[in-house]
Amino acid sequence: MEITFLGTSSMVPTKERNQSGVFLSYKTEGMLFDCGEGIQRQFKAAGVKMTAVTKVLITHWHGDHVLGLPGLVQTLSATDYGKTLEIYGPRGTKDRIAHLFKAFVFDKDIELKIIEVAEGRLYDGKDFALEALPMEHGIETLGYAFIEKDRRKILPRKLQHFGIRPGPIVGKLQEGHAVTVKGKAISPDDVSTMEKGRKVAYITDTRLCENCFALAHQADILICESTYASSLEGKGEEYSHMTASQAAQIAARAGVGKLYLTHFSARYKDVSELEEEARQKFPESTCAYDFLKIKL
Repeated sequence: MEITFLGTSSMVPTKERNQSGVFLSYKTEGMLFDCGEGIQRQFKAAGVKMTAVTKVLITHWHGDHVLGLPGLVQTLSATDYGKTLEIYGPRGTKDRIAHLFKAFVFDKDIELKIIEVAEGRLYDGKDFALEALPMEHGIETLGYAFIEKDRRKILPRKLQHFGIRPGPIVGKLQEGHAVTVKGKAISPDDVSTMEKGRKVAYITDTRLCENCFALAHQADILICESTYASSLEGKGEEYSHMTASQAAQIAARAGVGKLYLTHFSARYKDVSELEEEARQKFPESTCAYDFLKIKL
């Protein structure tokens, strides 16, 4: 699993920071959380193939989170993409995408599957699930969580103990099926252990609310907006944004592993003030930057 930050500014981009976009790569899936203007260039600069995107998850329909969508679809249409692009978003997403594509003249040669989300589990696959909860931003806004399912880890020494060699039998055990070897029944638990799946939560464009804590609960990584320093908490409340300290408050109370701050106001040329502020409440806090990559 790898996370790439494609944009870490807020409404106004800077020379160093593009508008919102975070790409999570997991096995054959590529999930793009928000799709800010200029996202195509960011993929190129990050060395990540745009064709790796399989799902786009839109938090809300403010321009700095969605203006890259037409360009992304246009570019994918000019490639051998060959997949159906799934686009998830809050209520009204289907109509907004229809209007968006009417505003431009280009051939859309890929299949789109658009799913409007309220809350709860929006995708449930073999290896992972995606969940969403409403945030508080004045318009329909969602926070998202990637939840890897617990996985079985085969223990080679246990296989050796039972005289099991690599092959189809190991595959069955890995899938959770019991097998018989030399007349003896062997259960998956005899030769393996369960590893807890990893969780990544993505929260942006919201005032502090209870759903922030619920979505971030026990996340290995929390990616959270940090638009302002605490000195501008009043402005944050006015515009439904959070401070670095509030993001750290979420991480601490929710039992998060690591916090990555993003969505910084363009007023902050140096975000070290925000990072220090967050670390006072949650030491494992880091200010993300464009093209930062995290491997889990």
